[in-house]
Amino acid sequence: MEEDETGSGNYIKIYLGAIFFLIIGIGVMTFLWSEKRSSLANCEQINTRYQDTIQEMNKMLKPLVGDMSKDLKSDLRIMLNTYDQLILKDASKADSLNVQNERIKAQIEKIERLQRSKNFSASQILKLREENETLRGIMRSYVYEIDSLNTLNLQKDLIISETSQTLDLRTTQRDQYKKEAEEKTEQVKIGSKLSAYNFNSGALKSVVKGKTTTKARQAVQFQSSFTISGNLIAQTGSKSVFMQIIGPNGKTLQNMSSYITETENGTISYTEKKVVDYQNKALDVTIYYDIRNETVSKGNYKVRIYCNESLIGTDSFTLR
Repeated sequence: MEEDETGSGNYIKIYLGAIFFLIIGIGVMTFLWSEKRSSLANCEQINTRYQDTIQEMNKMLKPLVGDMSKDLKSDLRIMLNTYDQLILKDASKADSLNVQNERIKAQIEKIERLQRSKNFSASQILKLREENETLRGIMRSYVYEIDSLNTLNLQKDLIISETSQTLDLRTTQRDQYKKEAEEKTEQVKIGSKLSAYNFNSGALKSVVKGKTTTKARQAVQFQSSFTISGNLIAQTGSKSVFMQIIGPNGKTLQNMSSYITETENGTISYTEKKVVDYQNKALDVTIYYDIRNETVSKGNYKVRIYCNESLIGTDSFTLR
């Protein structure tokens, strides 16, 4: 009886031990399964981020895709030309050479289809470039086989053609950049041009008192007052402002014949000048011309103001 009880107790212990190990096994499997799910979720997140990064890179490289695809097509057309030369040298291989021609034409059509689509990516460009290199390797083997004596000449012509096309592209780009730079420079020049307004020009009969007159016989001094406009993009600093007074006889009034200056329309004579400090703000200026040993004529007088080689304003007055 005691032996039965002992055997039964051992059986229960074994049963409980098996259950214990089974529970542990289930727990371990549950833990591992949870870890796998977590790893899978992390992989999916990383994959999503990589896809987003690839899309962003494609967007960034999209402006370059057009030029790269043009280069690829140019490369393929050079290969077609080389095959045409090889067929002329060895007509017996025309069939196999034409097979390669068809592959190249198919490649060109593939590029043109992608160009017409809106999903032309940088990764596709890289793949096409690899395919181009494969086709180029096949072509070089034919060149060596058919025209081993002139291989260097064909390769030289190929390199010269490629280099010429590259130089043409670079020259076109350079000329375009130069044109754009010149246009922008001209726009800045136009935008920074000053102007003169609020003119008050005429003759004075007293230098000390500054009394004006409209009578030629009373004039002892000419003056022109005006305002130079403010301009935020104009260059600041010391500027020479030139006044040119043209008398009724069409000649410029001058006390010295050496008073000449350059303008955008050529060299001119000027009557007087004044150096001012310009700081991008509106500036009031008055320039005087002393009448010395000359007779003041009756009639109309024209006043022209120049600065930075440009005519910035005009005025006139009449003496009787």
